[in-house]
Amino acid sequence: MHAKYLTLLAENKLEDRVRELEDLLRSCTVCPKDCGNDRLKDEIAACYSGRLPIVSSYTAHFGEEPCLSGTNGAGNIFFGNCNLRCVYCQNYQISQTHKEQKKNEISHERLAEMMLELQDRGCHNIGFVSPTHFAPQMARGILLAAKKGLRLPIVYNTNAYDSVEVLRLLDGIVDVYLPDLKYADSDAGFQYSKVRDYKEHARAAIKEMHRQMGASLVFGEDGLLKRGLMIRLLVLPNDIADIESNLRWIRGELSSKTAVSLMAQYYATNKAATDDRYILLSRRISEGEWFEAVSLLKDLGIEEGFMQEYESASHYYRPDFTDADKPFKDIRDFQQETL
Repeated sequence: MHAKYLTLLAENKLEDRVRELEDLLRSCTVCPKDCGNDRLKDEIAACYSGRLPIVSSYTAHFGEEPCLSGTNGAGNIFFGNCNLRCVYCQNYQISQTHKEQKKNEISHERLAEMMLELQDRGCHNIGFVSPTHFAPQMARGILLAAKKGLRLPIVYNTNAYDSVEVLRLLDGIVDVYLPDLKYADSDAGFQYSKVRDYKEHARAAIKEMHRQMGASLVFGEDGLLKRGLMIRLLVLPNDIADIESNLRWIRGELSSKTAVSLMAQYYATNKAATDDRYILLSRRISEGEWFEAVSLLKDLGIEEGFMQEYESASHYYRPDFTDADKPFKDIRDFQQETL
């Protein structure tokens, strides 16, 4: 099973798709902020990004779901800046420090080289973390790398505040969508992530991802994920994420077979740790809050995906992005244990 973008490359369609994506930078509509700045002339958009991609780190990453990390790691590329400003962002040092991140600006050719380096290291896939605001640059890098022998699946690890138009152009370029569905209420999205209409845009984006991928995950003979959609749900304290509403939406609008990944790794950081305006986010989730969220998986008949172990997730994120201490449990194993 080969990566989908290789088909577009063989059909001489990949370059045209990349150009269509790059045209969106001319009056930027790459994300739902639609700020209209001409990033091709290096005007800085609302995400504080211009024409060239910004990469803060790239590495073999062992903290993703087992079907992505495997034995050699996911080949993750962490883009700098972000189109959200989450007050609890665990990677705020790279997502919200645009002046410092400017020094990490690279060429498209260098981005392609990073992909090929990760492939040479034996990584199982190329995972772009926070790719939304750099989707055209990402696609250009994939084109260049594919011409030089890149063959790994592409994982689009996003906050879900994505443009449906951009996602349609990524159809056939991305192999695995890994959106983080943050809230079931747009007021929470505005208060805690500083964007408007988060719920509406995120759900429309995920519906488009589901249209492309369907409800089934496709695994290779090695047991690793090659194609599909898996929706991450981070449990927040005081039920700010409203996990139940999002799970009901997934089951009702998509399918009970749509894979979810329930995550327990929240801890108070960034402004959530210091600003009294965000006191509801100022602590780690309780064991009771976690198990209430976990019980919803069974109650609502969610059949596919992963869940973090509560105690293991307390190790949190480490600055080197390895996250090796956060094992996941298969949801199907949990269902069998509770029968």
